[in-house]
Amino acid sequence: MFEEGQLYSAVTTDADGTVEVHLSDNHPGLHDPAYRARRAEIAGVSLTLRTGDPVPTVEYTEDEHAIWRLACAELAPKHERYAHSEYLAGKAALGLPADHVPQLEEVSALLGPLTGWSYTAAPGLVPLRDFYADLGRRVFSSTQYLRHGSQPLYTPEPDIIHEVVGHGNQLASPRFAAITEAAGQASLRLESDEAMKFVADVFWFSMEFGVMAEGHELKAYGAGILSSYGEMDEFRSMEIRPLDLVAMGTLDYDITAYQPVLFRAESLDQLEDVVGDFFATVDDDLAARLRAQAPLPV
Repeated sequence: MFEEGQLYSAVTTDADGTVEVHLSDNHPGLHDPAYRARRAEIAGVSLTLRTGDPVPTVEYTEDEHAIWRLACAELAPKHERYAHSEYLAGKAALGLPADHVPQLEEVSALLGPLTGWSYTAAPGLVPLRDFYADLGRRVFSSTQYLRHGSQPLYTPEPDIIHEVVGHGNQLASPRFAAITEAAGQASLRLESDEAMKFVADVFWFSMEFGVMAEGHELKAYGAGILSSYGEMDEFRSMEIRPLDLVAMGTLDYDITAYQPVLFRAESLDQLEDVVGDFFATVDDDLAARLRAQAPLPV
């Protein structure tokens, strides 16, 4: 199940104030001192950020802008082929720049008039309840760093391309935005960590890695798929199951690999009726009852 600490490189501050980002063993930037220093620099600007503070500006380098341009150029035709029309409508309405890495304030200025959402900065991991509480007030906590330049179409962790291209375009849809907000508001009702993880796992298999029927085709709407160059080529060959809250909330999965099991909504109406209504009504008792219905491990 979902363990939020696995998603992001840990960020620590030494006694002398030195910020360090601890990259995983498989990270392409692990042995690049310049990249590690840049990651620490970017993480440092948001470490002390508090609610209501202005979002810090990052002066991106030309190399970082080039990574953004390449990723946007390569993802665009795949979006046209594989993304659900609701995501594409949000993308068209939002109009993210393709020629430079946008500041998060720039993204907020584009997104706010559409759905009332805004972005704030995070150095990496945000505690699960804090992240979802922000979603409940229509604020998305986003990293500001970019993936390593040696693999501009791959990242082992969420970077600003995932957070903005994946989630920003999704949040420009009023219907997707409402489901995401409901997930955040659910966290405020939940007392047990087990219930909170159940909600986060349903979110993972819907707003992060959800797929949906459209006409006679299977399309993606999840931000994790639509920000991944490789996963868009592969998702239709995975095991596709119907929406199932019990399975979505209890299935084990590996965040470091393409998701082998995906859950299919038959329409946006069904997604709202099943997942959206679940987020809008879930409490500790309901989450516990659903968890109890999961089959025992063999």
